[in-house]
Amino acid sequence: MPNNLGLTKEQAGQLIDQYITDKITKLHLIETQAIMRALAKHFNKNEEEWGIIGLLHDIDWDLTKNNPAEHCVKAVEILKQAGATDFLIENIISHGYSHASIPAHQDKQRSTKLQHALVAAETLTGLIIASALVQPEKKLACVSPKSLMKKFKAKAFAAKCNRELIKECEQAGIGLEEFLKLGLKALQEISGGLGL
Repeated sequence: MPNNLGLTKEQAGQLIDQYITDKITKLHLIETQAIMRALAKHFNKNEEEWGIIGLLHDIDWDLTKNNPAEHCVKAVEILKQAGATDFLIENIISHGYSHASIPAHQDKQRSTKLQHALVAAETLTGLIIASALVQPEKKLACVSPKSLMKKFKAKAFAAKCNRELIKECEQAGIGLEEFLKLGLKALQEISGGLGL
């Protein structure tokens, strides 16, 4: 068992099955897990732990999507009940820090490599998937790192995808261009399971 988290990969999967019914949310969690594992490998960190954090980061989304103020708040209850450590909980809720729609976390700031990596990774999934969906074949294999960088710079493309959050990769210790390339490759490697 990963001692730092209090939950195994299997237990994390069971939580997803229990709390996430929306297919799109489930895919987003799997995508975030893949990028977090790739980042952990890049930084020589624990891939299993970083992957689980990515997988569980939106564990309360199905319960809170119509009440954004509760997002990253309900997660605390769910994770505590499941036996998660404070380390796991703190890192998961950190992607909601300083978010205007979450009063409970508005005054908090991300402070660690892992926290910056998580918010950048989970936000990048949206840009990558949107880039694949505008391809004629709608396949991740058709997206190149160069075209992804162009899409990143085109503010009107996937406009809801917060570029500043993606750029927090730099605070985690990886340059933007390298991060986009790493994230794209991570999703291309699981494209079969994503149907893209």
